[in-house]
Amino acid sequence: MYRAMARFNGSQHNEEIYIDAKNSIEWNGTHYNQKAFNWTSPIDGTVYGTLFNFHGDRMDARWEQPPYTKPPEHVVMFIKPQNTLNGHMQPISLPKDVDTVEVGAGLGVVIGQTMSCVSDAVALDYVSGYTIVNDVTVPHDSFYRPDIKNKVRDGFCPVGPWVMDRSAIENPNQLDMYVYVNEEQVYTNNMSNLDRPIEKLLADITEFMTLYPGDVIIVGRPLQAPLAKADNHVVIDIPGVGRLENTIIETATISTGGGRK
Repeated sequence: MYRAMARFNGSQHNEEIYIDAKNSIEWNGTHYNQKAFNWTSPIDGTVYGTLFNFHGDRMDARWEQPPYTKPPEHVVMFIKPQNTLNGHMQPISLPKDVDTVEVGAGLGVVIGQTMSCVSDAVALDYVSGYTIVNDVTVPHDSFYRPDIKNKVRDGFCPVGPWVMDRSAIENPNQLDMYVYVNEEQVYTNNMSNLDRPIEKLLADITEFMTLYPGDVIIVGRPLQAPLAKADNHVVIDIPGVGRLENTIIETATISTGGGRK
């Protein structure tokens, strides 16, 4: 079994749990099914996403058009603020003006130590663990300057189910990722397809900003992300890390279970 940190059942702090190969849970010496818990987001820091970091993203024909005329040379990032945080098995509520969302599946790298100007040779030593992040986004046509409201709706960043300890992951740059909508596989990728491997990405980011314990870096997201709508059940599976599950629901007043109180 592997050590992980999780937050559930109204706790304000992470709990140490142990996960086996079938994602069964041991907590305080007792075995549980995941459905026994009311899951919340296991992270407290800022969630930073990265764009255009999978092979092929930079080959998109839109890069040849003004204003840029070439792919980006530096890391392209965005932020998912606290109001977007959501938990495993919690609903994702569609805003009133939205009927379809993108499933922005990504591996989340959780920072364990303050990082500033860290080289790629030692960058992974600063990582505490790995989780799964769904950068839920309203579909949009703007390739260069998408409206921030497409990404920051309440509950639009499920994270979890837990943070798997880094010792459980032999090589995060070889992890597979699968996305299922209503049990149909709609997307697959492997972290070996990252343009910037995880250690290089962390090094490049910490050249210009400091990362703090609890911060999360989403190492990439699908450029052509799969879509989901009301009543769809979405699963992001990264073997060795976990399975993040959420159901899309019609507009409702719900508690996302993720943001700070």
